[in-house]
Amino acid sequence: MKNKFSNTTLFLFLLLFNGQLSASNEYFNEGINFYKQKEFEKAKFKFEQDIVYNPKNENSYLYLSKIFREQKEKELEEKNLNTVIMLNPKNEEANYNLAKLKLEQSDFKKSKKLIDQLIVFCKTFCQKSEKLKVEIEKSLKK
Repeated sequence: MKNKFSNTTLFLFLLLFNGQLSASNEYFNEGINFYKQKEFEKAKFKFEQDIVYNPKNENSYLYLSKIFREQKEKELEEKNLNTVIMLNPKNEEANYNLAKLKLEQSDFKKSKKLIDQLIVFCKTFCQKSEKLKVEIEKSLKK
């Protein structure tokens, strides 16, 4: 009897947990669709819902940063980029975007530090990173 109760409890827990995971994926996927359609408020809401179920989903934070960039909310963009980097220090896109943001804010030293770190581990953002590094170095010489 006790074993049957344990199995039933375990089954219900797994069923509920699986439902939450699929809800999380659904929110993220809906967010992507809204983002592609440039419906940023709806996309933002879906990514925030995804974060409730999966607070370590770096991609939701990355897309939130992109939305805030579009909305010219630099502080929120930076906050979300920092969260992505905290969750995954080797996220190339987040490191690149934060370096670019820091350059726009005339924080040349921070921008250079970020881009130098990125160049060490880059795989897909290498060429863009090298171009940004040249731009940063020109700014540092001024």
